[in-house]
Amino acid sequence: MTKTPNARGLIGAIKAGQSHLGWDDATYRGVLSRLTGKTSATQCSLSELQAVREYMHEQGYPRKVAKHGRKPRVAVNKKSLLSKIEALLADAGRPWPYAESMAKRMFKGRQAIEWLTEEELTKLLQALAIDAKRHGRGRE
Repeated sequence: MTKTPNARGLIGAIKAGQSHLGWDDATYRGVLSRLTGKTSATQCSLSELQAVREYMHEQGYPRKVAKHGRKPRVAVNKKSLLSKIEALLADAGRPWPYAESMAKRMFKGRQAIEWLTEEELTKLLQALAIDAKRHGRGRE
């Protein structure tokens, strides 16, 4: 039976969870049998695989941590401003999507930081600096 890429990914996550939880083959197959009525993950439907993965999370297998986004690629003349914005975001413990959503609100829908002008990047930097002062992260 050919599996979709989603099913293959779920099976991989389930096998990683089996290893992380220290389950031997008998324990693993027992859990599969109890949850789905099947003894092999390749026989399970997508919803059954998701149920098994959720059960493993309940048993202590960690969930995938959200990524903090990527640093935008901008022209050389904007890199210094971008580095300052990155430093303010790091001090606040905020991801790049936070700055992108600020830009979207400030500049009428232009969310991508790559599309902002130097003047707009400066305004975004100033807004982040004000936020840092407001939350006690500003320099005296």
